[in-house]
Amino acid sequence: MFTGIIKALGRIDRMQEKGGDMRLYVRSEGLPWSDYQVGDSIAVNGVCLTAVELDTDGFAADVSLETINVTALSSLAEGSDVNLEPALAVGERLGGHFVSGHVDCVGTVTRYAKDARSIRLDVEIPEQYRRYTAAKGSICIDGVSLTINDVSATGVELNIIPHTAEVTIIGSYQVGHTVNIEVDMLARYLERLMTGDEKPAISREFLEAHGYV
Repeated sequence: MFTGIIKALGRIDRMQEKGGDMRLYVRSEGLPWSDYQVGDSIAVNGVCLTAVELDTDGFAADVSLETINVTALSSLAEGSDVNLEPALAVGERLGGHFVSGHVDCVGTVTRYAKDARSIRLDVEIPEQYRRYTAAKGSICIDGVSLTINDVSATGVELNIIPHTAEVTIIGSYQVGHTVNIEVDMLARYLERLMTGDEKPAISREFLEAHGYV
């Protein structure tokens, strides 16, 4: 489990083909690597990976063919900067929202524009995942917990404050950049409650009566 609050920037040191999939080597001076163990989970651009090797300045993780196919990790290259977040520890502050590290889809940056000191960012999302987005709701993009300013016909509109642009890779985005998207897991469970085979305990009328819609 993660929070979407990036703890450090890292860099792809090596991408090694291994038995039909890939081993990814990540280097970063921003994390206390001696605190972690082989088997720990670390999110790379929002993708939960398991550390299979640890060094004094980074780690290695195996990336399955499935993960390569359904995330934007395949667009990385040696030297690419990445967002890093170790798994949430019990007792830590939850500054973002609950993030699983299981990427739902890949999105595309369609607008990147300065707005005073902030950045206006529009991200196109595949149609089947747009229903999980809502104005002022949460979304995770490349591992970063963000608040949705508004929804559009093709995706979401976001405002990136200077701090977020500075401490994550969002500050280097350009139009056309592909990103990992994880929708709010609460939206997924809510949909299941409302559309399951059994009569749902929660209805649209219930949500409207309690101020959720």
